[in-house]
Amino acid sequence: MTLLTVRPAQAQLRGSTADTGPAETALPDAPQAGPAEAEAEGTPAGPGLRGIRPGFRSSLGRAPGQPALGQALGGQSPGGQTPDRRPPAGSLVPGGPEAGGSGAGLSSGLSSGLGGSRPTPRPGSIGASERALADLLRNRAAPARRSGSATRRLTRETTQIPSAAARLTPVVRNPVSGVPLPTTIPAPILGLVTPGLLLANGLRPPLEVDEAYAPLGLRLGGLTFLPAFSQSLGYDTNPNQAASGSSAAQGSAALRSEAELGFRSDWSAAELSGDLRGAYLEYPQNEAASRPSAAGAVRLGVDASRDLRLDAEGRFLVDTQRVGSIDLQANNATSRPLIMAYGASLGATQRFNRLSVSLRGQFDRSTFEDARLSDGTTLIQSDRNLNQYGLRLRTAYELSPALTPFVDVLADSRVYDSARDATGLRRDSTGVALTAGAAFTLGPALTGEISGGLQHRTYPDPALPDINAPLLSAALTWRISPLTALRVGAQSAVTETTLRGSSGAITETATVELQHDLFRNLSIVLGAAALQNSYQGTTTRETGFSATARIDYRFTRWLTLRGTYLYQQIDSTVSNVSFRGNTFLLGLRVNP
Repeated sequence: MTLLTVRPAQAQLRGSTADTGPAETALPDAPQAGPAEAEAEGTPAGPGLRGIRPGFRSSLGRAPGQPALGQALGGQSPGGQTPDRRPPAGSLVPGGPEAGGSGAGLSSGLSSGLGGSRPTPRPGSIGASERALADLLRNRAAPARRSGSATRRLTRETTQIPSAAARLTPVVRNPVSGVPLPTTIPAPILGLVTPGLLLANGLRPPLEVDEAYAPLGLRLGGLTFLPAFSQSLGYDTNPNQAASGSSAAQGSAALRSEAELGFRSDWSAAELSGDLRGAYLEYPQNEAASRPSAAGAVRLGVDASRDLRLDAEGRFLVDTQRVGSIDLQANNATSRPLIMAYGASLGATQRFNRLSVSLRGQFDRSTFEDARLSDGTTLIQSDRNLNQYGLRLRTAYELSPALTPFVDVLADSRVYDSARDATGLRRDSTGVALTAGAAFTLGPALTGEISGGLQHRTYPDPALPDINAPLLSAALTWRISPLTALRVGAQSAVTETTLRGSSGAITETATVELQHDLFRNLSIVLGAAALQNSYQGTTTRETGFSATARIDYRFTRWLTLRGTYLYQQIDSTVSNVSFRGNTFLLGLRVNP
């Protein structure tokens, strides 16, 4: 019979595999347990817990009451020698399998340590080692299975939701990609616009910009401000927009300086937004054509209750008159006279489920600067100053979120500062207009509003006949593709004039604009505008056309290179009124 003597590990089990050494060492006459035996027992061979299984085999036959493994065998001494407590060579190990033990030793103690109750072991006994071993196995075992939404949620967060890479996450997000700007000229056009001014206002609404290059704006309280500065250099073939062949039709280099400020609030129950802009065009070779321009609008909306909303707006316009226009005809003017218009409106909208009723009152004032002529005289224009008062009632019904038809009733009165103009006519008038239309959203591709109707104006002077004119207003946006957008606008009105024998002019305008993004930072814009003035009571007519091409290349969010080409022409039945001109500009736009 081969005798097997088992020596304990180098250190007592303390619950850590790092502190455990080989679990047994065979005597010279005892065979070693190799890796194959260890694997056959279900435990891989190696240091730590992998060497415990052979020790279990040596103690399975210990009889009840026999000394435990930790009491019968001591620890290994330095140098590999065993202490004196080791039994003499050739003697039977008490409780071993060769002695006929019952095998209820360490395995039963381990079982009681894992789940059963037993007395607290005294230090140094095999019970302490069993307790440490049980704690170790418990910590190494898989955690108890849990059920419920909390476990599923944690599992999804860990394994199913991909974590965002920091290098792919934008450092700065764009809170505001643009400020809503007025889609129409902010003051009565009064028959004084040129196709270029009309086109400039038609293209004024902000174009969509890729988020990576959209201006971030400046935060101040609950407002986001979007300032912008532009400086352009180019050439204009007819900066004074004078008739061809006249002395005023002289080309010049063009310097355009422009400043803009847009803002919008993020308040919960109110909204404040607006756009202010001003520019100055300098023509060194034709100083008489140098002129300023400015326009702006500020809007405030307040939710007084769930179904009641209050709206207020202030607006202004500063421009100059063409020296050869029908209403001025002063080709010998030393400068372009200023036009200043400003106004305000206040209204309320009450909703009754799908039915909404809006009532809005408005006031606008227009003033005209006197023209200084080259012979030293002055052309008085103060008789053209007037106030306009209006009241608009709109009733709309939301058939669906995509379609809301409405009916508008408008009444207005125009009162001049002077009872009679320079020709002795009383030009005060009152008007009533009725229009019907609909606002629609046909998916994300097509949105807009269109309306049409009739207007009737009466004049107290018997020399001025009444006017019945059609009214048309349209603003459509068609997103042809994610990279291409088309905008179409139209407007008609009865505007004022100083032409002798004419009550007023029926002004009809139309604009079209196409934007295409070649790259994320490169956009091209093509636009065209048409203008027609029909002077009632006379045979005088004039038509205008303009076209533009613009390219914007954005270096960064705040720096843009802009190139612009603009063509304008007006053809009139009156001599010395028609003109043509080309404008080329190249500049930088800064959005701090």
